[in-house]
Amino acid sequence: MSHVQQNRQRIREVCSLLRDAERPVRVLATVAWPPEIKERFFATGAGELPRPVYPVFDPQPTIDAVAKARRSIGTDHPVEDWLTRLADAIEGGAHMLAAVGTPAFFEQSRLLFGAPTDPLRDESSNSLELARSFHLVLDDLTHVDLGAPPDAGVPADVLAEQMTAAVREHFGDQAPTVEVVDRLSANALAGPGRIRIRRGACFTDRDVVQLINHEAYVHVGTSLNGLAQEDLPILAAGHAGTTRTQEGLAVFAEFISGSIELDRLRRLADRVVAIQMAIDGANFIEVYRFFLKQTRNESQSFENARRIYRGGVLTGGAPFTKDGVYLDGLLRVHSFLRSIVTSGRTDCLRLLFCGKLDIEDMPALVELAAAGLCRPPRYLPPWAADLRYLIAYLAYSRFLNTIDAKRIAAHYTQMLSAAPRLGSARRAEG
Repeated sequence: MSHVQQNRQRIREVCSLLRDAERPVRVLATVAWPPEIKERFFATGAGELPRPVYPVFDPQPTIDAVAKARRSIGTDHPVEDWLTRLADAIEGGAHMLAAVGTPAFFEQSRLLFGAPTDPLRDESSNSLELARSFHLVLDDLTHVDLGAPPDAGVPADVLAEQMTAAVREHFGDQAPTVEVVDRLSANALAGPGRIRIRRGACFTDRDVVQLINHEAYVHVGTSLNGLAQEDLPILAAGHAGTTRTQEGLAVFAEFISGSIELDRLRRLADRVVAIQMAIDGANFIEVYRFFLKQTRNESQSFENARRIYRGGVLTGGAPFTKDGVYLDGLLRVHSFLRSIVTSGRTDCLRLLFCGKLDIEDMPALVELAAAGLCRPPRYLPPWAADLRYLIAYLAYSRFLNTIDAKRIAAHYTQMLSAAPRLGSARRAEG
């Protein structure tokens, strides 16, 4: 009899205890800023540091509940390692919220979400390098006529109608409601039962497709799949230990569905660069001005800076690093998907959507699925349901990683070195 079969009831009980322990740890709600802070910032000429006030969070109930769960966690098995990581992440989230507004908040944030310079599995790459490489590519496009930017002419109520139709078709009777609300920290936020869209926000046609793929097909889908895990209720919980993989999956969904575009890519890269600026000592106003230079939009620049300093120290040195997980998670998810194709383990692919999880949880979840405790996901994004397309893409992507890209780039760069730049020529004629 397998380890899981021998310990089925204990594993269920620990997962239930951890689910109860994480419920009070609502990170984004705790560090949210009310709209008045933004209004005051601009009323004073965007020259004074905001002064957010956060609710006091008592971590002790969560710490006690995690301690109770730990007493039933074993060792020397992937499932026990998974349960230990869950306990660590939930406890770390509680400690982080207890330290809002102090340097200790950043230290916990870095443990949970990482930092831009933290190495990936290859021990050499990091998300800051990826962000800078995106900047180089985007900056090199300044001479190219890409046409007019897409018109952000889709109002929130029209997006809500389109998203409602999409989620009803995809999720049927479990489709979340879609609401337009007056106050929201982002343009759109999704939970298992509700997707909220900020009134007054406007979107492009591509934004609509991107939000459906990111918020609905990934975030809502994994939430609903997690809620169906009666034996493993912790898989319904979106806590700090799952954020990197969940956001990585959601951004990968934007890529694979063809709904990502240059402005979105730049925003993701800018956030990583700005987090590093804050770690290096830049204050809120300096980072706000960095974003303003990039976007030429005061409101958007404030919101971008707010995301990085919420819960942290606004004078610099101790930001909230969560926004670095979008590129970090994308790198990890894409690398994992290519690796399982290479190793012939595509049997694990759909398990990524069985609930809220981290890629490092996969060995445990495979064991739990084999023993019947982890249920197959009911809802899959369209691109993950069509394995023939996805595996073909990943197989090609994996091969590209084996070729000498620098040598090939050098060849084509030399080949085109004497050729005129057409974009520059067109501007000169005009």
